[in-house]
Amino acid sequence: MADNKGVLVVGDIIEGKLAAITAEMLGAGKRLAEKLGEPLSAALLGSGIKALANEAIAFGAEKVFVVDDPNLKDYQSDAYVTAAESVIKQANPRIVILGQTSVGRDLAPRLAFRLNTAISMDCVELDVDANKQLVQTKPVYGGNARAIFTTDALPQMATVRPKAMSPLPRDDSRKGEVVDVPSGIDPAKIRTKFVKKIKEEVAGVKLEDAPAVVAGGRGIGGPEGFKQLEELARLLKGAVGATRPAVDNNWVPATIQVGLTGKIVAPELYIAVALSGSSQHMAGCSGSKTIVAINKDPESNIFREARFGIVGDWKQALPAFTAKVKELLKE
Repeated sequence: MADNKGVLVVGDIIEGKLAAITAEMLGAGKRLAEKLGEPLSAALLGSGIKALANEAIAFGAEKVFVVDDPNLKDYQSDAYVTAAESVIKQANPRIVILGQTSVGRDLAPRLAFRLNTAISMDCVELDVDANKQLVQTKPVYGGNARAIFTTDALPQMATVRPKAMSPLPRDDSRKGEVVDVPSGIDPAKIRTKFVKKIKEEVAGVKLEDAPAVVAGGRGIGGPEGFKQLEELARLLKGAVGATRPAVDNNWVPATIQVGLTGKIVAPELYIAVALSGSSQHMAGCSGSKTIVAINKDPESNIFREARFGIVGDWKQALPAFTAKVKELLKE
């Protein structure tokens, strides 16, 4: 594969729409492609998704490879890895980027094995060096450190954390090429059967998509305290998160747990209330643009992670904080 050239983004599609992370990956891919002086392309896999190609072009793709096949209606590993491999063999890219999503986590390592190459998962930064090698930066040791990897194997592959990359502004006037690619799927070789999809019921803003997250920890003391967090989250048009101890105590549902064993979020604003800032929790929110901490222990680890901090009892600090937000919103 000596003629590998360009950057290929394998897009995520959710319920027939391009997921936000696809635009983020295209933005990162465009910056890498410009440094390399090579093209940026996208791969879209699914059923009835050809119309999405123009949207991928609007977010920066110069060429879009579309694999539109009824066997790709719902994600199944055997079908998707075959389709993705078909695209990569036709596109022959230097770099392949996938999202660190439920699909990407499963698809990417399978695909790397098929291509006999290496992959770095959950990257928060991507760059290229003078030798055109992909420089992959990812959190390690529960988010306490960052490791940098490169590889000589081609194509070079990485998955990227949601919200870690910035998309380009959408420009519907951009022009690009759309290429239909046969899936190469043999239905007889699909070893799983899709039975049923159960949607998570979410009231308000989805945690992963929220521009602001108000998270509580063990120090909240019980489910009643989280109602105050919900009030502030509503004012900020955001969502409520929690640490594992709060979930383990059944104060809140497991669906809002943030951390190494929960969800990964990267909002513009993350307000950490009465939580210590353990490495396991910070692994889930370290990508936040601004972290504000409220904790009565001045030695708490969260203050080492936060940009702004309030040392004090959250029961006094949070109501005052919420009142000030209400006041500013009325102006």
